[in-house]
Amino acid sequence: MEGQVRIEALAFGGSGLGRVDGKVVFVPGAVPGDEVRYRVVRDKKHFVEAELLAVLRPSAERREAPCPVFGQCGGCQWQQLPYARQVFWKERIFADFFTRQLGLAPDVLAPLLPAPAEWGYRSRAQFKCRQTADGFVMGFYRGGSHFVIDVAQCPIAAPVINQALALFRRWLPAAPGPREIPQVDLAVDDEGRVAAIVHCLAPDIRPLADYLAPLVAAAGISLYVQSGRKSTLRAVHDPGDLHIQPLADRSLRLAYAVGGFAQVNLEQNRRLVAEVLSAAGPVDGLRILDLYCGMGNFSLPLAQGGAQVVGVEDFPPAIERARGNAQANGLGAAFWCRPVAQALANELAGEHFDLVVLDPPREGAKDAMTALLHQRPRRILYVSCDPATLVRDLKPLIHKGYRVTGARGIDLFPQTFHLESLTCLEAQF
Repeated sequence: MEGQVRIEALAFGGSGLGRVDGKVVFVPGAVPGDEVRYRVVRDKKHFVEAELLAVLRPSAERREAPCPVFGQCGGCQWQQLPYARQVFWKERIFADFFTRQLGLAPDVLAPLLPAPAEWGYRSRAQFKCRQTADGFVMGFYRGGSHFVIDVAQCPIAAPVINQALALFRRWLPAAPGPREIPQVDLAVDDEGRVAAIVHCLAPDIRPLADYLAPLVAAAGISLYVQSGRKSTLRAVHDPGDLHIQPLADRSLRLAYAVGGFAQVNLEQNRRLVAEVLSAAGPVDGLRILDLYCGMGNFSLPLAQGGAQVVGVEDFPPAIERARGNAQANGLGAAFWCRPVAQALANELAGEHFDLVVLDPPREGAKDAMTALLHQRPRRILYVSCDPATLVRDLKPLIHKGYRVTGARGIDLFPQTFHLESLTCLEAQF
């Protein structure tokens, strides 16, 4: 079934939102002010998910997307919207979660913190690969599929990532067994070091490693080959960690493993860390618990301020780096390799912390909320990359005596609907 609708707003997830006969219609690719023709993909009781067929009357806000594969590649949703309007809608969507789902007053929300650069910000990317009848293809999956869209360069990737992409696009078609290469991960750190992980499904990865080793050596790229899970990662050339500098004055240098986690927007990560430090206030002498701490992105800036920090993370290489980072920067902090909910319910049960910082993955920290409530910290700073799971996790905290004193969206992901945020809570008991 087809229809026409005028788009009124943007929804979390990136789709344009309109209404037909009182029913909400979600149309990916449409922007507020567009009049579009759509085809129904999924018809639910209260809403319709649709496919954009044509923009009949374009919005005055619409711009030409600079990427030639925008709308095919599943990575970006909002390139057709000027960045200032992306910021407006992200701020509005984030506010709606708080005011409508939590019933909070709008005055707890600070203005969204936009990114200084809307292009060229991503410090890592995963490029999918496929050998086809027409040649070797390297790029990104089409939205909702495993069809690989060929990508010569990505406008949101850092320039050095695109330079490395061009090299691998030249090298891999002639590599041993290109059909056995499903993915290449490229990353650059705060110091310009470039690392590549080539995934290889061949029974013997040595021919590929031997072929690539002299090429990456000449290009100054660190190379790893991975044949399965992360435990199969094998260094081929110039092994070593990548590094971030999470403070504006660059006074901390933190290592993380190739293939490990660091925020993809390194410049905005510094501003995120600054927001956390500002919200924490003077921390000298405070006991602080940093949950999902990774390699110490928040733990060690807080420790540098004089806090007694305990970090918890269940990924062993990240905890290994966190401990090494503390030592390398002359800081005292304790790091435990445990699942967060387990640590809260067992080893940390009965411990007192003045402040808890948590930065969970996209699925949030639902499993840890009950145990966190038993901790009864005076303050909580919740860093989130998903407003939906954030609001879900905040509800039990609010119901059990915590008050949201402030929240702010922080845009680490221009051209997409994704949003980082910081929410501050204080105990009222």
